[in-house]
Amino acid sequence: DIVLHSKEQIESIEYEIFSQLRNKASLYIESLQNLADSLAIIDCYISLSEIAVKYNYVYPKFNNERRITIVDGRHPVLETLINDGYIVNDVDINKYNMILITGPNMSGKSTYMRMLATIAIMAQIGSFVPAKSADLMIFDSIFTRIGASDDLVSGQSTFMVEMMEANYAISHATKNSLILFDEIGRGTATYDGMALAQAILEYVHERIGCVTLFSTHYHELTVLEDKLKCLKNVH
Repeated sequence: DIVLHSKEQIESIEYEIFSQLRNKASLYIESLQNLADSLAIIDCYISLSEIAVKYNYVYPKFNNERRITIVDGRHPVLETLINDGYIVNDVDINKYNMILITGPNMSGKSTYMRMLATIAIMAQIGSFVPAKSADLMIFDSIFTRIGASDDLVSGQSTFMVEMMEANYAISHATKNSLILFDEIGRGTATYDGMALAQAILEYVHERIGCVTLFSTHYHELTVLEDKLKCLKNVH
């Protein structure tokens, strides 16, 4: 009887001890949760300070002039993975608040956009940032349309997902938002996609006026620099 029922008795004793521990811990729920919050904040601060020292981050500045000046900016994740010479980039947005980015595949268009967004988020949560210097405006929100993915379970093709995400961005963005659009229009026919990309650029330029980075393989769109006064081409 002892041998056959020992496992059952062990589990019964273990559960009884667990119940006692649970009941005792329930008396201190509020203080335990406060302690957990405090430890989480301390852990976050320590992590941010450690990487700031290790990777030579700088103290960011903020301005009310809708200006972004980042010198030798770096992507905080990629620079830790690339051993031989991460290439730094500047971001200079002052007179222009829309940047049209062209360049071949694997040339760094997406990395450049994500670098800006990540530096902005890090700066606004109180962290030092990966750059030689950084002077930023404050964003109320960041909207992205990056990558190609579908949602077939919900009946949405790659193109439909792309259009819905783009629509959400331009419907909710304000003048103080940051929009990142990566190759909008590639999910459909060439001229349809080009027309969509141009229409979205013109809408954001005329109706929203927020800081926008727009990467594209449609080199035909570069002529918009002559038509839209706040748009600048970069390569």
